Amino acid sequence: MKILRILLFVLVCTLIVFGTIFIARGAPATKPASPIYGVTLPDNYRRWQLVGVAQEAAPLNELRAVLGNDVAVRAYREGKLPFPDGTVLVKLAWKDVPSTEFAPASVPGAATTVQVMVKDSKKYAASGGWGFGRFIDGQPADRAQHETCLACHQSRVKDHDLVFTRWAQ
Repeated sequence: MKILRILLFVLVCTLIVFGTIFIARGAPATKPASPIYGVTLPDNYRRWQLVGVAQEAAPLNELRAVLGNDVAVRAYREGKLPFPDGTVLVKLAWKDVPSTEFAPASVPGAATTVQVMVKDSKKYAASGGWGFGRFIDGQPADRAQHETCLACHQSRVKDHDLVFTRWAQ
């Protein structure tokens, strides 16, 4: 009987210790997701390969770089359209400012947005197979901004699977 009490005491203490550790850690935080599509910023996207660059004129005056995951890069290299499910593109945008060291050059100024496109033909069937996310300082932009994504892509790059960026070889 005494051994049973000791074992029960050890079990209760163990549960208290592990329970306290679990509570202290808390449940894993959910990532901020875009309204409408539920797109989040992908992990480690800044390590992805450069797909292309662009300079956006007034009124935005931005420099942009588009990065792609392995699925996207393979599709670009193979000239594969439509892009396969699993393609993820991330556009980084900064204010276009003149270089202080070299007058003819433009350099990135303040960051403006990070924009994400995720290809999943089933999940995003109603939006041409693409989910969109626009983030400012790591937080999703409002619903009104996300409501403009699909219409803009459909009106301008319908024949390129709704993707503006071309492969910069």
